[in-house]
Amino acid sequence: MGHRRSAVVGEAVAPPARPRALLFDLGNVVVDVDVGRSLQAWAAHSRLPAAALQARFAVDAAYCRHETGALDAAGWFEYLRGHLELEGDDARIRDGWNALLLAEIAETTTLIDRVRTAVPCHALSNTNVTHVAAIEERFPGLLPRFARVFVSHEIGHRKPAPEAFAHVLQSLDLPAHEVLFFDDLPENCEAAQALGLQAVLVRQPADVREALEARGLL
Repeated sequence: MGHRRSAVVGEAVAPPARPRALLFDLGNVVVDVDVGRSLQAWAAHSRLPAAALQARFAVDAAYCRHETGALDAAGWFEYLRGHLELEGDDARIRDGWNALLLAEIAETTTLIDRVRTAVPCHALSNTNVTHVAAIEERFPGLLPRFARVFVSHEIGHRKPAPEAFAHVLQSLDLPAHEVLFFDDLPENCEAAQALGLQAVLVRQPADVREALEARGLL
């Protein structure tokens, strides 16, 4: 007969390991993003009712091809023009696409500034060339905060694919357990943890702060 070992009341819990690198998602971790803003912008130029427009927009095959570099911006805009029944040129569609980028999350970027001299900070984002260009224009100080910026349309893989994380680990030449990853999507955090990374699900900047404090970085 097996015996279950009782937990020791008051037993100290070891603190999380101090990482050698921090890896941040961009959207809704360091930049506020709301795809509803894009849908609102496009609704004024679509032959579809707003509800139908919203129902049609999805992370579908074309979306993923665009974010992994297989479909360029012109091809993506042409796809959106047909799929969402949009009227207007590429510039109008691009402006609507960029409308989802709202603002830097100042509390989080301040935390990054506090720790990046002690531990390298990097970014890993599912994104595209249009949004990266818009981020560089609207928030010129954001991406330079990171030692390395890994974007899906350049590395050819989107989170939560293991290949996206493997690319980062190989590029940084670090074992998975020495990287602390921050993301707002559970599936991305779960994929990172399955590969051995430390991962924090971010719902608010306080989640970032608490994770850094727990590891002695603040």
